Amino acid sequence: MEQSKALVPKRKILFIYMFPSVALFLIFNLIPVVMAIYYSFFNWSGGKTMKFIGITNYIRLLQDGVFGKAIWNNLILAFFCVVFQVGIAFVISSLLCTKMLKCKAFHQFAIFMPVILAPVVVGFLWKIIYNADYGLLNFFLRAIGQEKLIQAWLDNPDIVMKAITIPIVWQWIGMYVVMLVSAMKNISGEIIESAVLDGANGIQRTLYITWPLVLDTVKVSIVLAVSGCMKLFEHIYIITGGGPGNASMVGAMYAYKTSFIKQKFGYGSTISVGIMLTSLTMVMLVNIIFGKGKKRYG
Repeated sequence: MEQSKALVPKRKILFIYMFPSVALFLIFNLIPVVMAIYYSFFNWSGGKTMKFIGITNYIRLLQDGVFGKAIWNNLILAFFCVVFQVGIAFVISSLLCTKMLKCKAFHQFAIFMPVILAPVVVGFLWKIIYNADYGLLNFFLRAIGQEKLIQAWLDNPDIVMKAITIPIVWQWIGMYVVMLVSAMKNISGEIIESAVLDGANGIQRTLYITWPLVLDTVKVSIVLAVSGCMKLFEHIYIITGGGPGNASMVGAMYAYKTSFIKQKFGYGSTISVGIMLTSLTMVMLVNIIFGKGKKRYG
């Protein structure tokens, strides 16, 4: 009885500490999702008149070529971000955790610095770099005598998505480096020393010791990269606005234009729900793949 009485105040304290975070989650996450799902069943242009149309918006969404193109672009960005952001971050983190690299603090600062910049700032910076007339990229190509490579980088539908991928990778790679370096530094030094005594070289230690032991952190990094790419907006809005045409359109940009430019809030909500479902599917696939990978390692 005394034990159960002692638990009551602890539960109240726990509730008091948890209430602000739960309340914020409900207000800024759960409630907007529920409202988006609700509005997706209506033909609504923002006024008082809301016409219930059932799943008509969802049928339209499945037949919408622009939405398909936008989600495909999101998936392309997610693929490149996983490969280059997390992949390069893993290589850089491995180098930062070796004894041969000097000035580690400076390297970590230089790599992490883009993360603290606002995406809008990064967008403007890279838009200037890609500018066809006075951009740094074309200036550099002209300086080294490669005028034949000069072009309007953001006006070419064939390469615009590749051009957009670079600033996104550049900005966020530092975040994954911090996460992976923290995980690698928690690996026991005795394990590494035993591997060195057994004759394992740097690549072998990375593949057979470091990789399995930081696999959970890699999984979290990939989930963050995928979910982050599924909701990208600021970079695209500033650099291309979704153009040329719909060549660089992404889901969030399409939802924004449909809702706030065309004033079709019902269909815009349907697009948002479609993005959410695609993102959840991608995250589930990552969990399944890395769940199998974890079983393989042990």
